[in-house]
Amino acid sequence: MKRTVPDQKAAAKRAVLRALGKAKRAADRAGVKLSDWEDEFLGSVADRVKTYGRAFGDSEKGDLNAPLSMMQAVKLKEITKKAKGEAKPVPKRYGFRKK
Repeated sequence: MKRTVPDQKAAAKRAVLRALGKAKRAADRAGVKLSDWEDEFLGSVADRVKTYGRAFGDSEKGDLNAPLSMMQAVKLKEITKKAKGEAKPVPKRYGFRKK
C-alpha cells in the first residue's frame, strides 16, 4: 500500500483555522469579552485563510508558504492567552535615573 505525503500547505491552513476557532471558543466559554478589534481580527483572518490559503500577501511580513504573518501569529497567541485568563506580565518601568 502506497502512503501519500500530506500537503504541508493544506495542513498548515487547517491548523491555523483550528487555532482561530479554538481561540474564539475559549473566549466564549470563559466569558472573556474580546474587544471589537480582536473579534474582527479573528473573523477576517479566518475568511482570508479560507479564501486565499493565507492571510497576508507581503513577502516581507513572513514566509509566503505560511498562512499567517509573524505579527498575526503573535496576536493570535495574545488573544488565546487572554481567553485562557493568563495575564500579560507587567513591564517594569524604572523612569529616569540620576547619574
